[in-house]
Amino acid sequence: MSEFHLVDLTQMTYGGEAMGRLADGRAVFVPFALAGERVLVQLTEEKRGFARAMLMDVVQPSPARIRPRCPHFTQCGGCHYQHMDYDLQLTVKQSVLTEQLQRIGGLADPPVRLMVPSPRAWNYRNTVQFHLTPEGQLGFRATDDRTVIPIQECYLPEEPLLNLWKQIQAEPLPNLERLSLRVGADGEILLVLESLDTTPPAISVEELPVSVVHSGPAGSLVLAGDDHVIMEVLGRPFRVSAGSFFQVNTSMAEAMVKHVLSLLPRERLGTVLDVYCGVGLFSAFLALHAQNLIGIESAPSACDDFAVNLDEFDNVSLYMGTAEQILPSLQVQPDVIVVDPPRAGLELAALDAILRMNAPMLIYISCDPATLARDTKRLIRGGYRLEQVIPFDLFPQTYHIESISLFQR
Repeated sequence: MSEFHLVDLTQMTYGGEAMGRLADGRAVFVPFALAGERVLVQLTEEKRGFARAMLMDVVQPSPARIRPRCPHFTQCGGCHYQHMDYDLQLTVKQSVLTEQLQRIGGLADPPVRLMVPSPRAWNYRNTVQFHLTPEGQLGFRATDDRTVIPIQECYLPEEPLLNLWKQIQAEPLPNLERLSLRVGADGEILLVLESLDTTPPAISVEELPVSVVHSGPAGSLVLAGDDHVIMEVLGRPFRVSAGSFFQVNTSMAEAMVKHVLSLLPRERLGTVLDVYCGVGLFSAFLALHAQNLIGIESAPSACDDFAVNLDEFDNVSLYMGTAEQILPSLQVQPDVIVVDPPRAGLELAALDAILRMNAPMLIYISCDPATLARDTKRLIRGGYRLEQVIPFDLFPQTYHIESISLFQR
């Protein structure tokens, strides 16, 4: 068993932790703590240059510390910031984003603007994903990311999901990987059962107003209702199938679309490239400003949704494949490139292809400040200027940071 250490914490870091120094000078990272606190910790991981620790006691709390709303906080791995008020969460995230661009991106003074707050700090998620305990209870991954803890309360899902999930009863099946709920604009709910079996798991939904889809090795099978929900952004409907990604905070998705559109030049554009276009959230609005809109997406269900959601446009085409597969062979000269990569950021082959296209404007939508900072360094070396970065708080109570960066040549 590791010994205890008394540590003064000096700054917040990406990942939801506060950092201090051990007596030997190594940095130590502590979850559920705040900068300015003196804490008693027990080391859980030791490396040559740093360590991670478990918070055992807050000896001198920060004046900013507040009482968490949820009784599962510190056990459940879903929330990281319930011990600070929402204004402080915004400040911390903005400073973390700036620090990542400085340290990893090599920028002395990153042009990070004020974070756009979520209209709702609670009950904002249109989608929630559960794992099951061995007894068949719905739960979330614990902070160790291995065990599942049963959940009695959660304050992040939208109200219709909050009212429904406690009514679901599943059998304790070892091959049921995950259970997801998504609510559409009309209040309809889609229940997705992900398992390793071709046979759908037994679950009681007879009296629940939901559509049910089983996702297994053989693909998706509709058990009840529809295989999708309709999401609505700025008055425009989007079909989102069971296997397709969509932003979990609908009101913030609207704010992001508005911001992307505000960055466009006033004149009509020639070609716009939307890389990692998903179901067409940005493409549907960008297509109105361009002679040609080209989407690139690898997920089959998202491609199917994209085709439906943008069916009205004659100036839209879609390439199905990964960005690193499609971009190097794509012979176009876009006026604007929009990228919305996963947390891993841009693959090097995709980034190199983007640089060769020499588009005057690049809009980078990021969900990970570390990979954004890494890619920013590469883009600047390739001739781009980083004009502005605006963070959007899609995930209140968590350390996750969404941002939109504008690069120009």
